[in-house]
Amino acid sequence: MRNSILMAILFALASCAPIEDGEMANHVMDGEKELIVLAAPPDGDNYYASVREDIYDFHISYARQIATQDNVLILSGSDDYDAYVEDLGADKVVNVEMLDIWMRDFSPLNAIRPVMFRYTAAGQGGGRTGQSEADYVQETLAEFIDAAAGGLEESNLLNDGGNFVDDYAGNAVLSRKFLRDNNFSEAEARERVKQATGVKQVAFIEADEQGGLEHADGVVAFIGENTLVINSYPEDPDYAADLRADLKAGLPGVELHEIVTPYDGRQIYDERFGSACGLYTNMLVTPSRIYLPQFGIPEDAEALASIRSWTDREVVPVQSSGVCKMGGGVRCMSWQTRGPLAQAILNYVSEK
Repeated sequence: MRNSILMAILFALASCAPIEDGEMANHVMDGEKELIVLAAPPDGDNYYASVREDIYDFHISYARQIATQDNVLILSGSDDYDAYVEDLGADKVVNVEMLDIWMRDFSPLNAIRPVMFRYTAAGQGGGRTGQSEADYVQETLAEFIDAAAGGLEESNLLNDGGNFVDDYAGNAVLSRKFLRDNNFSEAEARERVKQATGVKQVAFIEADEQGGLEHADGVVAFIGENTLVINSYPEDPDYAADLRADLKAGLPGVELHEIVTPYDGRQIYDERFGSACGLYTNMLVTPSRIYLPQFGIPEDAEALASIRSWTDREVVPVQSSGVCKMGGGVRCMSWQTRGPLAQAILNYVSEK
């Protein structure tokens, strides 16, 4: 799919060697800054034309919040580069055009042991040319990583980053779309995910909406080692019960917390992707912070208080009402990485 060279030798964090129990957790709790990478819409793009300003405003606000604790980088084509530089500074922007804004889905999984799965056709809307378009989008990012760091580990397994939710301590959740995309039984899928990522326990769940992306990060979020937040589904108790059963079966010993979920699908930008409005589980978790989406609704305060009561991390509210109708926001727009790969990217950008 891509021509980037496997450079696991350069990055111990990308090694295929088994990860010892607790190794991920020790890395993620050491207080090191993460690099969070966002992407502007492509130059001259028509698909995002009517919401380009909303995306820009979200990026600026979010990036400023990130920069107080973590590192942030905006990848932008020429159309928006000068504006981003004016608002954020030249050290936080690089003139490298991505072909889509949803960095989570076509970037490497896991911030401390990055491995790039093959981005799926669903991420580009499916259809006859969906997979070739998805490959093209991902190749653009792979070329940037190659230039900055010499490459990293890759897998031919089909999966979007939004459908891999883990706690860096050996636990991961994916939807069963992964099984269908790769034509695996659940047992085979579990072993393949373990081999590719080093996780110890894997839970497969049904997505709460069938068809389209079916990402796990719209349903669950790890806020710490062995601590998982899940959506509430008072209108669908059968699904809620099945979700809990799947999680408990796949992740024994993981603590579950149910969060208020005022899902709002009244405004949807593209019917193929649904809405992320009211989904607090689409949060971004770093070693020291949780960036929590907020939607300008009464439930925001309840969600914020709940997360703060369940974690010692700083919880940072991020207003996402301007972009959630597009099907994502805080986590979906963010590629997060750290350690040698993050440093290589920051060094590369500083020299450009």
